[in-house]
Amino acid sequence: MRLVRPPGVYPPQGDTELLASCVLREALDGSSRVLDLCTGTGAVALVAARTGARVTAVDLSARAVATAWVNSRLHHRRVRVRRGDLLAPVAGRSYDLITANPPYVPVCAAAATAGRGAALAWDAGPDGRLVLDRICREVPGLLARGGVLLVVQSSLADIRATLSQLRAGGLRTGVAARRRQAFGPVMTARAALFEQRGLVRPGRREEELVVVRGVRER
Repeated sequence: MRLVRPPGVYPPQGDTELLASCVLREALDGSSRVLDLCTGTGAVALVAARTGARVTAVDLSARAVATAWVNSRLHHRRVRVRRGDLLAPVAGRSYDLITANPPYVPVCAAAATAGRGAALAWDAGPDGRLVLDRICREVPGLLARGGVLLVVQSSLADIRATLSQLRAGGLRTGVAARRRQAFGPVMTARAALFEQRGLVRPGRREEELVVVRGVRER
């Protein structure tokens, strides 16, 4: 997919591809309401829009919002793009599918808040769950009956915690897709930190990505 991607906007990578592949398995049509959180370039939102679904894309970064808007026009897809903190721009609405590729890279304990600039797309607190925990708490309430959540994350950010929290929120959960990939530049730069915390074995420079799928059955 040809996309505009200016500096400071998270480029589509392996996690984007894995999440998009799961979106393609969902039964979407012109009546489907889709919300794409942490949209970045809008790549996943565009995949959903190809089905005719009514798609809203949200990002905290003004640059990402502008980029997603440009890409939606470039591909002639109708995507509503909103800037805001996670679910704030869509409060009170409900969706048949919610997708999310949130920040999930653990950082040192001193950096306990969200990243700045480009790092906003990956820095996620000491355990990598700064945004993931919010998604687990807040998203189930926006799913329509039978609605689906698809969220991609790294194994370094505690997959079991995501599954457990979503179940506690009333969703039937499971892992929809997995893939192993070598560390990119951001993860490589923090490999010593991951080793120190026991998140990876010494010398290991790969992670497992998973897409967690949750369904609101009632």
